[in-house]
Amino acid sequence: MEQNLRDFYFFSDLFKRTVYSKLGHKLGRIYDLVAQREEPYPKIIGLIIKSKLKNERFYLPWEKISQIEPQIIFEEEAPKDPSSSIQEKDAILLREEVMDKQIVDTFGAKVVRVNDLHFLRVDSHLRLVHVDVGFRGLMRRVGWEKLVDKLLQWFFSYTLPNQFISWKYVQLLSGSDLLQLSVSQKKLSHLHPADLADILEDLSGRERTAIFHALDTETAAEALEEVDPKIQKALIETIPIERASDIVEEMSPSDAADLLSDLSRERVEEILEGMEQKKAEDLRELLIHPEETAGGLMTTAYLSLNPNVTVEVAISRLRAEAPNLDIVDYIYLVDEEETLLGVVSIRDLLTAQTHQILSEIMSSRLISVKIDDDQKDVVDAFAKYGFRALPVVDENNHLKGVISFRSVLDVLAPDAG
Repeated sequence: MEQNLRDFYFFSDLFKRTVYSKLGHKLGRIYDLVAQREEPYPKIIGLIIKSKLKNERFYLPWEKISQIEPQIIFEEEAPKDPSSSIQEKDAILLREEVMDKQIVDTFGAKVVRVNDLHFLRVDSHLRLVHVDVGFRGLMRRVGWEKLVDKLLQWFFSYTLPNQFISWKYVQLLSGSDLLQLSVSQKKLSHLHPADLADILEDLSGRERTAIFHALDTETAAEALEEVDPKIQKALIETIPIERASDIVEEMSPSDAADLLSDLSRERVEEILEGMEQKKAEDLRELLIHPEETAGGLMTTAYLSLNPNVTVEVAISRLRAEAPNLDIVDYIYLVDEEETLLGVVSIRDLLTAQTHQILSEIMSSRLISVKIDDDQKDVVDAFAKYGFRALPVVDENNHLKGVISFRSVLDVLAPDAG
C-alpha cells in the first residue's frame, strides 16, 4: 500500500496529528503509537487516536492507514476497535511506556531519559530504530528546535547534535516490559558488573528490584559484589530465600561475608541453610571475625597444595579451580595440618619445568598477617611489600585465608566503587 511515507519520522512529528476518514471526516488525534515487540527494531503496527467529541480512544491497525502524507487517512469511515483491544497483542505503547521514561543504555552502561523516538521507513512500515536522549530531542518536542538552532548558529556558530541510542541497546524499565525482563536481560548480562552496579544504584527502588530479579544467578552475584552495601542489603531481602542462597553461593566468600554481616541473624541462617555445606561452613568461619581485622578482610577461595605436588599437577588444579577462586596470583603450600610452608607465584609456576615439585620453586621467605591484626597493619604490609595478596595465619601459623589487594583498596577508598 502506498502511504507516501517519508524516510524518517520522529514521534514528535506524529503525536497529536489529526487522522481523517476516507471521506474526510476528522476521527481524532494521534495519542500513541503501537509497536510490535520484536528484535532488533520494533515495527509500528497501529495508532491510538483520541476522539475529540466523545473523548474515547480507538486502535487503528497500520494496514488500514491508506495515507500518511500530506494527511493521515484511515480507509474506513469510523474506527471500531477500542484501544483496550491491543492488550491481546505483544506490543509496546510508545508514549505510555517509553517517552519521558528512564531506560538503560546497555551500550553506554548508563540510565538515561527518553526525549523523542526516531523511526525509519522500511517498505510500507515504520520501524523504531533510535531513542533520542539529547537536548535537541527535547527542543523538538516543544517546537523550539529551529529557533534554538538559529540562536546557537548566530551567537556561537554551533549546531546542537543529536544524541541517539540504537534501539537494540535499549532496556526498558517501565510498563509491560517489566514482564519481559527475564527474556531481554541478556542485554544486561553483557555489561561489566561494575557498570551494572552503577545502573542499579541510579534506578528507583521498584525498577532496581525488577532488574535485579530478572538477572541470572551468576550475573546477579557479580553485580551484587559491586553495589553499595545499603543497596546490597535491600536487594537480597527482596528475593526468596532459595534464590538468595544461590546468589550468595556464587559470590566471592569475602564479599558474601560482608553482605551477610549486615543481615539479621535469622535471615543469615536461612540463607546458609540453603547453600552447599562446604561453602556455608567457610562463610560461617569468615563471619566470626570482626570486619576491621585481617580475618574480616580475607577470603577462603584460594588454592593450597602439598609441596610435593609437581608443577604439571599444580597447573592442572589451578586451571580446573580458577573459575571459583578469588586468588589466582599465588599457590600456597601447606602440610597435612594446614601449616603454611611456602608460596609459589603464578609466574614461577609457568616458567618452571613440568616435572619439578613445588618445594623446588617455592619461596620460603613468607610474609603473612595474623588473623586478629588490625586493618591498618594489613594496609601497611601491602604498602611495604607490594604483594597482590597476603596469607592470613593463626597463632600456630596455620593458613586460614588470603587477603586480596582489592580488599585493601576497599578499606582505603570505601566509596570508590
